[in-house]
Amino acid sequence: MKEPAVLRGLAELRAVQREGRPLLWGAAVFSLVCNLLMLTGPLYMMLVYDRVLPARSPETLVALTGLAAFLFLTMGVLDIFRGWLLSRLGAHVQSRLDGRVYDAALRRAAQKGDPLADSALPDLEAIRALLGSPVPAALFDLPWTPIFLAGIAVFHPWLGLLALAGGALLVGVAALNQRAGRGPQGAALLAQQAAQAQADRIRAEAGLVRAMGMGAAVRRRWHQDRDRALAAQLLASDRTSGFSALSRTLRLMLQSAMLGLGAFLALSGQMSAGSMIAGSVLLGRALMPVEVLVAQWPLLRRAARGRANLARLLGETPLPAPRTALPRPEARLEVQQASVLPPGAESPALRLLSFTLSPGQAIGVIGPSGAGKTTLARALTSAWPCAGGRIRLGGATLEQYPEEELGRLIGYLPQRVEIFDGTLAENIARLEAHPDPEKVVAAARKADAHEMILKMPQGYDTRVTARGGQLSGGQIQRIGLARAMYGDPVLLVLDEPNSNLDNEGSEALNRAIVGLKQAGGAVLIMAHRPAAIRECDLLLMLENGSRAAFGPRDEVLRKVVRNHDSILKSAGGVR
Repeated sequence: MKEPAVLRGLAELRAVQREGRPLLWGAAVFSLVCNLLMLTGPLYMMLVYDRVLPARSPETLVALTGLAAFLFLTMGVLDIFRGWLLSRLGAHVQSRLDGRVYDAALRRAAQKGDPLADSALPDLEAIRALLGSPVPAALFDLPWTPIFLAGIAVFHPWLGLLALAGGALLVGVAALNQRAGRGPQGAALLAQQAAQAQADRIRAEAGLVRAMGMGAAVRRRWHQDRDRALAAQLLASDRTSGFSALSRTLRLMLQSAMLGLGAFLALSGQMSAGSMIAGSVLLGRALMPVEVLVAQWPLLRRAARGRANLARLLGETPLPAPRTALPRPEARLEVQQASVLPPGAESPALRLLSFTLSPGQAIGVIGPSGAGKTTLARALTSAWPCAGGRIRLGGATLEQYPEEELGRLIGYLPQRVEIFDGTLAENIARLEAHPDPEKVVAAARKADAHEMILKMPQGYDTRVTARGGQLSGGQIQRIGLARAMYGDPVLLVLDEPNSNLDNEGSEALNRAIVGLKQAGGAVLIMAHRPAAIRECDLLLMLENGSRAAFGPRDEVLRKVVRNHDSILKSAGGVR
C-alpha cells in the first residue's frame, strides 16, 4: 500500500494529466484512423496478387495504386498530427508543473537537502521526453495487435497460430527486458546523479581546488564516480540493446516464417498467394508496437521512476496554505522554547531556546563552532522549521506570514553570500524583474556600499557572475548586506557578517546596524569576532545548542570572559 503522501502527489499529477485529456482524445482518434489505414498495405498486396495479376489489367493496377497512395498519404498526415498532439501534451504537462516542481524542490532543498530535490527537474524532463517520444503512439497502437493477429487467422488458422505464438514470444522478450533491465537502469541513474553532483561541487569550489593544489585528487575522485556511472550505463545499455536486437530479429524471422508457411499453404491450394503476402505484411504491422516498446524501454523506465519521485516530492511538499495578509509587524522577536532539528540530523541542534528582542535593539549571538548559531539563523528565516516551541515576529508566529512576505520582513545575510548572474542592482533587489532604483540605492546607502558601487566600471549596472568575478570577498559581503536591507526589513539576521570585511568594512557594518536600530528595527548577529558585537545591546551565548548566558552585553561578557578589558579594546571600545 502506498504512503498517503505519495497518493497525494499522484493525485496532483493526475489532475494535471486530466487537463490534457482533449489532446489525448485527439491522439486516440487519430490512432484509430491510422490503424484502420494500416490495412491499406496488406489489402493492396492481396488485390494485386489475386486480382490484378490474374486479370492482367493495367487499369485496375493504376486505380488501386492511386487509391493506396492517397490512403498512405492520409495516414502519414494523421500520424504527424498525432505526434504534434502528443508533443504538446508533454509541453503542457511540463509548463503546468514547472513552477510547482521548482518551488517544491527549492523548499525541500532548504529544509531537507535530499536527492529528490536534486532530481526533480530532470524527473519532470524525463516525463516530457516520454510523451514526445514514439512510446505513447506505440501504446495507442498496441490494442490493435490482437485485432491484426485475428485478421491473419482469417486468411488461415495456421497463420493465426503462428502469429499468436510469435506475438507471445515477443511479449515474453519484453517482460524479460523489464525484469533484467530494472536493476541496472536504476543503478545507472543513481551513479550518474552522484557523478553530476560531484562535478557541480568541484566547479563551485574551483578556486579553492586550484589554490590548494587539489586538482589531481578531486579529478581522481570524479573519475571514479564517472567510471562507476559509465560501467552501470554500459551494463544497462548492453542488456537493453541485446533485448532490442533479439526482438527485431524475432520479428524478421516471424515474417519470413509467415511467408514460408503461407507459401506452403498456397502450394497446397489452401490459400492464395495474395493472402500469403498480406499475412506477412500484417504481421509486421501487428508486432511493430511491441518492438518499439522494447527499444524504448529505458526511456519508459526513466519516466516511471521520475513520476514516482515527483509523486513523493509533491506529496511530501504540499502547496502552502493560503494565509491572511498581516499588517507590517513591529520589530519584536520572541523565541519561545524553540528546538530545531537540522535536515538529516537525529538530535536537535537547538534545544528549548528562549529570548526576546525588542524594537531598536541588537543582540549578539556568540559561542564555539557547532554551538547552534547558524541553526538559529536558519530557524529565524524559516528555512528550518521548529521541531518544538515557537518563533514570533510582532506577536505572530513565522508560519502565519506568507513566505514571500516573510522574506521581505526579515533581511538575511548568510555566512556564505551568493552572487547571481546579473547586475549589482538586480542582486541588491533580490532579482526582482523591475527593481526600484530608489530602493536599491537606499539599501546600498544603509549598507554603506553606495560609494563602493559607484567606483565600479558601470556602477549599479555592473554585471557580475555567480562566481563573483571581479568582486572581492569583502565587496560580495557588502552587496549581500545591501540585499538583506533592501525593502526596509523589520528584522536583520546577520551570520558572521564581518568575516570577510576589513576595518573600513567593519565600520560600515556597525554604522548600518546603528541606522537600523534608530529606525526602530531589530538586529541579530551571529559573531566570532568581537568587532561585530560592538553595537549590540544584548548578548546570547550558546553552548551545545542551549542557552548558556543571556542579558546585557557587558554583564554576559563579564560572566564568560575573564579578560573583559582586552576584548573591549580589540572591539574598538564600548559606547
